[in-house]
Amino acid sequence: MKPVLYVLIPLLALTACKEDLAEAPDPMPLTAENVAHYCMMNISEHPGPKAQIFLSGMPDPIFFAQVRDAFTYIASAEQDGYIAAIYVNDMSTVAWEAPGADNWIKADTAHYVIGSGKVGGMGAPELVPFSDADSAAEFMQTYGGTMYRMDAVPEQAFLAPVELVFRQEDNG
Repeated sequence: MKPVLYVLIPLLALTACKEDLAEAPDPMPLTAENVAHYCMMNISEHPGPKAQIFLSGMPDPIFFAQVRDAFTYIASAEQDGYIAAIYVNDMSTVAWEAPGADNWIKADTAHYVIGSGKVGGMGAPELVPFSDADSAAEFMQTYGGTMYRMDAVPEQAFLAPVELVFRQEDNG
């Protein structure tokens, strides 16, 4: 009888996890009241793409002034809750100065351009998300960089000190 429990308990846990994933909240529109998680500054006053992360059991997302900051949060020990959903601005059809209030895409579906030299809302190099590879390639023709999918973004792009990232970009 006990061997059956060893099989059933993990299966029940997996089923519960699938239900949580299926019920991921929709992204929240960006408003003038949203503040960045790390600096508590109003993020709508800063250029470049933004991110929002929903933690399980929390009705409102954590907003980030830069996509780079959201990746740092995901990788950090600070991240102490189950992540229910991650959204980033789709920069395919918006200006850098106005990344949009409702143009959110799931972070794991985005094409990220890294190393473009474009800086995000807090002045650090940015991971620029696009909903499709063609838009990302068009951006790269103008601003440079390399395209990655979320699972292949190098940690150096968001965990390295900003000074080190700038120095490497300047040197080639």
